[in-house]
Amino acid sequence: MSLDAWITLAVLAAMVGALITGRVSPPTGVIGASGFLYVIGVTTADEAFSGFANTAPITVAGLYVLAGAVDKTGALEPVVSRLLGAPGRVRRDLTRLVVPSAFGSAFLANTPIVAMLTPAVTRWADDKHRSASTFLIPLSYATILGGAVTAIGTSTNLVASGLLADAGMGELGLFELARIGLPLAAVGLIVIVVLAPVVLPQRRRPREPQSGRAFSVAMNVEADGPIDGLSVEDAGLRQLRGVYLVEIDRSGQVIAPVRPGQTIRGGDRLVFAGRVDDIVDLHGMSGLIAADPDAVDVLENRKHSGFFEVVLGQSSPLVGRTAAEMEFRSRYQGAILAIHRSGHQVNDKLGTVRLRAGDTLLVVAERGFRVRWRDSGEFLLVSRLDADMPPATNQSIWAVGALMLVVLLPILDVMSVTRATILAAILVVAAGIMRPREARDAVDLNVVLMIGGAFGLGQAVSVSGLGENVADGLMSGFGWGGAFGTVVGVVVATMVLTELITNAAAVALIFPIAIDVAERSSLDPRLLVMGAAVAGSASFLTPVGYQTNTMVYGPGGYRFTDYLRLGVPMSLLTVVMVSSLVTAMS
Repeated sequence: MSLDAWITLAVLAAMVGALITGRVSPPTGVIGASGFLYVIGVTTADEAFSGFANTAPITVAGLYVLAGAVDKTGALEPVVSRLLGAPGRVRRDLTRLVVPSAFGSAFLANTPIVAMLTPAVTRWADDKHRSASTFLIPLSYATILGGAVTAIGTSTNLVASGLLADAGMGELGLFELARIGLPLAAVGLIVIVVLAPVVLPQRRRPREPQSGRAFSVAMNVEADGPIDGLSVEDAGLRQLRGVYLVEIDRSGQVIAPVRPGQTIRGGDRLVFAGRVDDIVDLHGMSGLIAADPDAVDVLENRKHSGFFEVVLGQSSPLVGRTAAEMEFRSRYQGAILAIHRSGHQVNDKLGTVRLRAGDTLLVVAERGFRVRWRDSGEFLLVSRLDADMPPATNQSIWAVGALMLVVLLPILDVMSVTRATILAAILVVAAGIMRPREARDAVDLNVVLMIGGAFGLGQAVSVSGLGENVADGLMSGFGWGGAFGTVVGVVVATMVLTELITNAAAVALIFPIAIDVAERSSLDPRLLVMGAAVAGSASFLTPVGYQTNTMVYGPGGYRFTDYLRLGVPMSLLTVVMVSSLVTAMS
């Protein structure tokens, strides 16, 4: 390999290592690596920053605006109501959930679909005495499959389309990916419906606080209050619904287990564990006050405060820091009441806990918290616990109409997907459906910037000669299987990179390698890139490889290994089907 190829490989390895250890967020890692390769002369300015002149980032931004308009107007609310009706057999309920979700994600970014459905599915499962963990991973996987069907289904597809256009092969047609994505989605949904009830554990059982998504929260006993001096049983703390008293901290002396006859004194710190809805109810009990002074301040005016669940993504500024370091109270006008992490509640002092991607926080904040932060990129999911889903407004038809323009105009060959997306985004703002500030806030700039930076990494792989070296390695390593084996190598490499460095960056890196592989074999380069794009979205193995997986991690009460239970069969299916389809059509 050339010196530039070795340097590029070293920089990429350092970036992957930093991402795995959580030292940097994906946007920082990708843009930083691309910028460093430019600074040391591996790439030119045109090559390093080519992504920001490409149509992919602006198209993704436009789709975020449209998704924000659909969410704001409640256009999906009637669909959600129909999906979550009276419960039947588990597989029938799964089918009723995953099929429409997959269809919707083919035309709308899957993150707002999962964001809207996750709290609704969780409430429905609790009310119907079902485990939400049976439904939430299938929901995420279904939207991933649906997004692989069209060119606008995911940012990964748009990156592949932009790269093909830059290479002189033309953008992807709206339904061109359906040749590979639609058969995969159809078979994948069947696998989900058949296997999910068998392989996914019931992590969250209603009325059982010891299992599933249990939170722990600390409350102080009010001095001279109504329960000061009473026993645990007489105070009504023995038979709380969905909540149990774990321990009493009395001036540093911990009393555990807590017996029914134990006397409670003013100033005692009581630690409870239980379901999130019932934990919230504790804050309305007479004689108990929140242990966190910030929470007390927010709760003083209950008319203007509410309870929220938020899920942290990899790019959240809270990841790796404590609430105290982030000055959570002043930044978010709220306080953290409890943390749920990887199937377990966190019992440490909340202000000192270093937060991680996938953590679910129970937050008390001003009622405008969800509107202010749901599209900020600070949190993947912001769910209001004490309010119903907002009803559809009379503007919802116009939001759906704008989205349909993105579908119909390219089909009728009136304009490209990019132009149709920009036109639709302009229309929803001009019509007053989204105010300019709302449209700006709806765009996840972290994703847009990361896509722009990913193009520079792809260029570095190409111009340094690293792509040719990797292509030679794939040809020799997988040559035993002929064309099929070669495609398997590309697909597997893309899926591994997706779990390590996000899907958009994975496709940008694999693009020059796929082109070199196709030139050395009988494969159609366009089809091979399409196969890599579909594989790039197929993140089924971890909760952090894809945003929707992270969004359902905490609400489902999952553990990290739960994703492997259904993810391994889904990944194997993807490798076999994508490789077979690309080989057969080449």
